Amino acid sequence: MNLDRSPGFGVYVHWPFCAAKCPYCDFNSHVRHQPVDQERFARAFEAELATMRARTGPREVTSIFLGGGTPSLMKPETVGAVLEAVAKNWTVPSGIEVTLEANPSSVEAERFKGYRAAGVNRVSLGVQALNDRDLKFLGRLHNVSEALAAIELARATFPRLSFDLIYARPGQTPEAWAAELEEAIGHAADHLSLYQLTLEEGTPFFALHKAGKFHLPDADHAADLYQLTQDVTAAHGLPAYEISNHARPGAESRHNLTYWRYGEYAGVGPGAHGRFVEGGTRIVTIAERMPERWAELVETQGHGVTGGEVLTRSEEADEFLLMGLRLAEGIDLARYEALSGRGLSSARLSILQEEGLVAPIGNSRLRATPAGMIVLDALVADLAR
Repeated sequence: MNLDRSPGFGVYVHWPFCAAKCPYCDFNSHVRHQPVDQERFARAFEAELATMRARTGPREVTSIFLGGGTPSLMKPETVGAVLEAVAKNWTVPSGIEVTLEANPSSVEAERFKGYRAAGVNRVSLGVQALNDRDLKFLGRLHNVSEALAAIELARATFPRLSFDLIYARPGQTPEAWAAELEEAIGHAADHLSLYQLTLEEGTPFFALHKAGKFHLPDADHAADLYQLTQDVTAAHGLPAYEISNHARPGAESRHNLTYWRYGEYAGVGPGAHGRFVEGGTRIVTIAERMPERWAELVETQGHGVTGGEVLTRSEEADEFLLMGLRLAEGIDLARYEALSGRGLSSARLSILQEEGLVAPIGNSRLRATPAGMIVLDALVADLAR
């Protein structure tokens, strides 16, 4: 983690295609039964990156993230073309973090070697569970043995590796989750992303749950699983540095820290969001979600941005709070004051501190406690009043 805690400038590239749509997923991902024209999409990424460069001006990139969808369905040549385009538009120091998300079912040794040669130095694997029954329930295309083979291959190919697991699954006991987590830590290189299963409106899981086809752990059970997650990871040297993310010290995701530290980032690709300062104000860009329509827009106007906004100072300050309090390092109170034009209410802070929801770090920073993390949205709403 950068000692100066500088937020940085990231580039996010969204590959929107998947081999299958997971029933819990509400990300912008699409299944195509015909081969995707990767050359066309590579050209479109190149064009949109050039447009974003014209808007951001010259910058030094601190991280690149290829997310999705399933970026491990990209040919290494496509990844190479995208990374070259980023380097053509901004300054890209050697050795910065370049992450690619991969699914174990689409992992091939040759492709991994190709990604590494193209400049990818960190892989984030969507493992999600380490038992076959739950993998099937989650709609994953891989089994446990394929997941473990993918982990081994990633460890052998890339300097850095992270993988995701979903917990608070139906019928999951604390003992079963602790055992699975211990096993995961045994395989993890340096970083784990551990998410509670949530029901997003519009997903198959949302409808199935509403129809009573399965039950999730209640709030108390989920809170117990969350606390267990913190205890087990910390005991093994991967403490939480963010609500759902755990790392050995120094192995935190540089790109995700840029989001949580309220840095700037350019987003390219279907459905991608960006947030950067343009003309002295912080703006949001939102791209067309449908891949083919996005590509058509880029081909006619140089970008696929169809939405966005200019943020007010109070909106910036609220976002800064919401993102920064997710982090164990908390927020810089002076930066909040600079963004909002006012400090946080000392009376309100005293009450929240007495309730055990926030804690000061020295005189200059504030963090949410573990109890505060569980009710973070309400906590931020309270602080921002």
